[in-house]
Amino acid sequence: MNEPFALTGQDRRILAALQADGRISNAELAERAGMSTSACWRRVRALEEAGVITGYAAQVDPRACGLAFHAIVHVQLARHLRERVDSFIRAMQARPEVQDCYATTGEADYHLRVLCRDQDAYNRFLESCLFAIEGVAHVRTNLVLREIKSGGPIGV
Repeated sequence: MNEPFALTGQDRRILAALQADGRISNAELAERAGMSTSACWRRVRALEEAGVITGYAAQVDPRACGLAFHAIVHVQLARHLRERVDSFIRAMQARPEVQDCYATTGEADYHLRVLCRDQDAYNRFLESCLFAIEGVAHVRTNLVLREIKSGGPIGV
């Protein structure tokens, strides 16, 4: 594994500003970081090349897109045969309902964050996807009642 990128104070200010507003101009970003625009531009490129900044994206409100059903799904596999694990991972990567998928320790092997239009759409996802994957032993769904904090900035 590579050594972590050595972040300077200016890097941390750049990252904080970009996490708050990915569309900030380079001039404003440079001002917030306390550096010239050309030095700021070079530093952002260095952070991108080092893999510290992995991309830029818009934050989308799922409800505004008609996705009102939000759940955390705990999945337990019966056995951890390589081909079954690989099949499960490929299926999760292919499903647009699955926003996040984490392999975890503890009672469940995987935790999913799933967004669907409604409960009927979620049931179709369960029946056509999760229940159809060989080796899935147990699925437990927790409904998200309200969002307290999501996708906050990484404190660097």
